[in-house]
Amino acid sequence: MTDANAQIKEIVTDNDVVLFMKGTSAMPQCGFSSRVVGVLNYMGIEYKDVNVLEDEVVRQGIKDFSDWPTIPQLYIKGEFVGGCDIITEMTLSGELDTMLEENGVKFDKDAADKIRASNA
Repeated sequence: MTDANAQIKEIVTDNDVVLFMKGTSAMPQCGFSSRVVGVLNYMGIEYKDVNVLEDEVVRQGIKDFSDWPTIPQLYIKGEFVGGCDIITEMTLSGELDTMLEENGVKFDKDAADKIRASNA
């Protein structure tokens, strides 16, 4: 296992929800990262943000770790969930709610319902 792999594995294992993104939750540096941050923040989900722009090893390492070519990447309880499009689809379908509930991750159900209502 490479150092990057070990570092990434530790991050996703030690945190219930992790978003590997361009920028930070306070200052996303791309539209896709901003969209996922918006969903997570609106739903009141506590998560660790990892700015891949700060470390090229992590930036490439996360793509190798997940075998997924794009960023952002969301992990819940160590499991890779997906990128922006998948998180958007899961939010609108209610699948993200179910996954959060099954993993004991707190979130604002009313906020999730409002997202769906405004996109209906």
